[in-house]
Amino acid sequence: MQLLIKNVRINDGLTVQKPADLLIRNGIITEIAADISPATGVEVWDTGGACVSPGWFDTGVQICDPGFEHREDIQSALSAAAGGGFTGIACFANTSPAIHSKSEVLYVKNKAQSYESPVEIHPLGAVSQNCDGKDLAELTDMHHAGAVAFSDGYRAVQDAGLLLRALQYARAFNGLIMNRPHHKTIAAGGQMHEGVMSTSLGLKGIPALAEELMVQRDLSLLEYAGGRLHIHLVSTAKSIDLIRNARSRGLAVTCSVAAINLCFSDGVMADFDSNWKVMPPLRSHPDTEALRTAVLDGTVDLICSSHTPWNEEAKNLEFPYAEFGMTGLETAFSLCLTHTDIPVEVLVSKFSMAPRNILGLPAPALKKGEKANLTVFDPEATWKYSISASKSANSPFLGTEMKGKVLGVVNQNRIFRR
Repeated sequence: MQLLIKNVRINDGLTVQKPADLLIRNGIITEIAADISPATGVEVWDTGGACVSPGWFDTGVQICDPGFEHREDIQSALSAAAGGGFTGIACFANTSPAIHSKSEVLYVKNKAQSYESPVEIHPLGAVSQNCDGKDLAELTDMHHAGAVAFSDGYRAVQDAGLLLRALQYARAFNGLIMNRPHHKTIAAGGQMHEGVMSTSLGLKGIPALAEELMVQRDLSLLEYAGGRLHIHLVSTAKSIDLIRNARSRGLAVTCSVAAINLCFSDGVMADFDSNWKVMPPLRSHPDTEALRTAVLDGTVDLICSSHTPWNEEAKNLEFPYAEFGMTGLETAFSLCLTHTDIPVEVLVSKFSMAPRNILGLPAPALKKGEKANLTVFDPEATWKYSISASKSANSPFLGTEMKGKVLGVVNQNRIFRR
């Protein structure tokens, strides 16, 4: 690949620089200057003053391959990720079979590499066999095979003893344990956030306590066992307070929030549209405000798309019977830019550098001599989300316009352009 990106502003998550040109040869940034003349054979891409940042990374994507390819497969997940500006994704282990041994880890890595995509896939190994929450999976073998962290994905680890052993076991190689804070017996049968809106709609609510109790439990286990813990997708103000307090006591805990929970509260669910049925559920307006504050003050480390594709038969149902989850890879960044006042530099940091730092992956740098791993986007441009690259279309945003258009990505000596 010989590529000259002209008239682009470098946004590294801290500052936005003046327009410059980037010359990329064979996947390496070879020159950054004010005005580079194109050489013969070099493809020219004039962005018209758009931004370029280190390539974005999404943690916790449901790719559904192997086993549920009718919802999503690796190729369609790669396409959706590129369209959303991501050059890397970490995929959950909730497949069939689950990613619970080195064989499944290698299957995902090898199959992803067989496609000519600028997007890299990094498997998350299961904490337990089959993600059943009973017996510890082969963490060390999966670590050596390339698993970047360990999580039972949308199945929160309910057994405290199992999570304790996972934290202790992973310490041997400084592994990261991820858990979604959801106490299923307290939330049993819940359809949305428990509050005024759930009462008015006549739907059984999911109490904030179902999350907060699990957050407190996991933090207590971390304090006892040591190690590294990532609390995946927090959604309540009290959860944020608990994590903030734990950090002040020196615990090695990080956390993430779904873009949809940053942008909307449960008031949007008044018309029973099952596409808004997500997990964690959309919470109250004060919870949403607390999440945004936590992003700005650094308590929330990263923002996720929470990409959960479902076929129409699973979502186009009466609300109580529809599955939880929506697609998000193609819209996560734009939603945050459109529906929050979080500065674009902060969003870039949460979408690019922070996920890789937490997972221990090399962080891309927009410097001469570095590998070209970058996202090109226009934070001022509007675009219409009309066609999904995902196999599934369970999103309430299809057909809507939003701010912040991804123009393309460059990585692994490959380019994707809209």
